[in-house]
Amino acid sequence: MGKYGPLWDYIGNCGREKITLTFEKIAQIAGVPVDHSFLRCKKELTKYGYAVGKISMKEQKIVFERIPVSRPLVLYVHGKGGSAAEAEHYRPLFPDCSVIGLDYTAETPWDAKEEFPPAFQKLSSAYSRTVLIANSIGAYFSMQALPQEKIERAYFISPVVDMEKLICGMMRRAKVSEAELREKGTVETDFGEALSWAYLSFVRAHPVRWTVPTKILYGEGDQLTSRETITLFADSHQAGLTIMEGGEHWFHTPEQTAFLDAWIKNCENEPH
Repeated sequence: MGKYGPLWDYIGNCGREKITLTFEKIAQIAGVPVDHSFLRCKKELTKYGYAVGKISMKEQKIVFERIPVSRPLVLYVHGKGGSAAEAEHYRPLFPDCSVIGLDYTAETPWDAKEEFPPAFQKLSSAYSRTVLIANSIGAYFSMQALPQEKIERAYFISPVVDMEKLICGMMRRAKVSEAELREKGTVETDFGEALSWAYLSFVRAHPVRWTVPTKILYGEGDQLTSRETITLFADSHQAGLTIMEGGEHWFHTPEQTAFLDAWIKNCENEPH
């Protein structure tokens, strides 16, 4: 990320046609003041779907305007504990696209159903088409919240595809019965996850209905989703499935990230 990277992220995620920022505000966002290097770096902003417009030295303000584009948007949805900034990793893999991370706060699927659609519509409105990349629970939230949105194709990395099975597995691990969870509402576990009757009830009442053409990357050592479960999901949704032998739920080692990158490049080279 360049000198003004945090500023480009901020503008790219704002979702507005035009945004005006003071030099002081820019310095707060970027962590560096506006100086002569800004003129040299401003072309970097085009990768985020925006361009630098009027610069007023007198008023100490800069106008940023969305670029009318025909190129696609690649929208990245992070998993638990992640951040929208992870989208930066995917920019070199999609050089002809605008790559934006969805900065969300939802922690439950019902919150995602409220938060994701308006954010998606705001971010995607200026683009010809949208490609979704979603990681772990971000994939589950996306399938719950965005099934009606116009998504050309999706790439899921270690997706949670059967939340009911995952929750029931945690209940067995914690030795919590369904009757106990129903009675208590919430049960804290010794492995750091809170079991919720409301969450389990929602999952059962809202099965995933996903029709977007999807390709899945799965690590054979994934501790959240079994190979049987991911294979069943892929088969029932006509999704392409690639399994990395020795891979984990979190693709983070140099070998794993290289495999992930090669997987995306191969998928992008296939006919859509």
